[in-house]
Amino acid sequence: MAEGEVKQSTAENTAYDRNDLPELLPIYYKRLFPYGPYYKWLSYGGVEKSYFQNREFSFTLKDDIYIRYQSFSDQSEMEKEIQRVMPYKIDIGAVFSHKPKDHKTVKPGAFQAQEKELVFDIDMTDYDDVRNCCSGANICENCWPLMVIAIKIVDRALRDDFGFEHRLWVYSGRRGVHCWVCDESTRKLDQTARTAIAEYLSVVKGGESQIKKVTMRDPMHPSLKAAFEIMSKHMKHYLFEQQDILGTEDRLKKVLRLFPEQGLREILKEDADKGGDSKDIWERWLKTVKSEKERDNMKKSPFPLHEVVFQYCYPRLDVNVSKGVNHLLKSPFCIHPKTGRVCVPIDVEDVDNFDPFAVPTISTLCKEIDEYKEQPGKENEAQPGTKRKIQDYQKTSLKKSVETFNKFVKGLSGTWKGKMIENSDQKGDF
Repeated sequence: MAEGEVKQSTAENTAYDRNDLPELLPIYYKRLFPYGPYYKWLSYGGVEKSYFQNREFSFTLKDDIYIRYQSFSDQSEMEKEIQRVMPYKIDIGAVFSHKPKDHKTVKPGAFQAQEKELVFDIDMTDYDDVRNCCSGANICENCWPLMVIAIKIVDRALRDDFGFEHRLWVYSGRRGVHCWVCDESTRKLDQTARTAIAEYLSVVKGGESQIKKVTMRDPMHPSLKAAFEIMSKHMKHYLFEQQDILGTEDRLKKVLRLFPEQGLREILKEDADKGGDSKDIWERWLKTVKSEKERDNMKKSPFPLHEVVFQYCYPRLDVNVSKGVNHLLKSPFCIHPKTGRVCVPIDVEDVDNFDPFAVPTISTLCKEIDEYKEQPGKENEAQPGTKRKIQDYQKTSLKKSVETFNKFVKGLSGTWKGKMIENSDQKGDF
């Protein structure tokens, strides 16, 4: 890559060719898709026998043929059907009152969505009004930090403010991230509770026509203080260097429009006219705002600079995805048909180092399997210290992602064991 060049991802510039999918999907679904931990996750240890059987899956096939209300009795049936139809995309839905595949045989009104993970969808396109590098489906290393910040803020709130323990973050395969909150109590939440949580996490509000989308009150909510602390650690590099939000006349005007007091806007414009880069101007603004606040000149907006940071950096959730129990969301480990990238789990503890451009494509993975097989003595190699054959995913760059997923499922399994013991004790009482 040439010096100064920015990595960018679009549907067009990747080496992956969508026309190769019919040849590559059979290899991926037969040799690489992690059916074992995937089934273990969605059956939640089999504590409730019908839980997996009543789960809806939907498939998008070649030529955008869309099939809803798929369901399977067990892992084996799921594997066989996925390998038979070779879906270009897999979506996961709710756990219903009856098997989704039998929904046409159920009396009208009786077929109801009962449970589902609390899910969140964060898409880079919702930040187009504050990105100076890309727009639409395009992403680059200068705007990807928005997703890193979003994961950190939402994950902290879910963990600390709500006490949710089991949170699975997944790269969408193109321009965003998804979160699956899998605690038992969370899966049972009704629409009112889901809506309340989504609204609690929503700070940036207003459509395209609304310029100022963040308004903060004094005193600032503790959750917003925690969010600002996270954003402030990214401000220098992201806001002032990668996005350079005050670096041109147009960008400066755009930010100044976010200050409701005309007097303050004029003073800040004078500060900016003194020159310097975005960081220099911001530091002068900090002093000016502090001085104006001490003189009680900021009644309309007690945190004007905080509001700018929130508007430019705070997570923008698709609230409708989180509200409903019956909303479908793209499955982990399916292939994004437009980029060929795998929808891989993200290790939150190492999210700063997650690189969407390094996520393997299906074509890369299939090539890695072939190259591994060609190495002398490698094809039937055993795992170190065991007689077990090395699994195919371990031969590829998907290995780390499957290990991240296994770690998440293992964390969940502790709760299943306790629940199974509790259920067996209750049966023994009768």
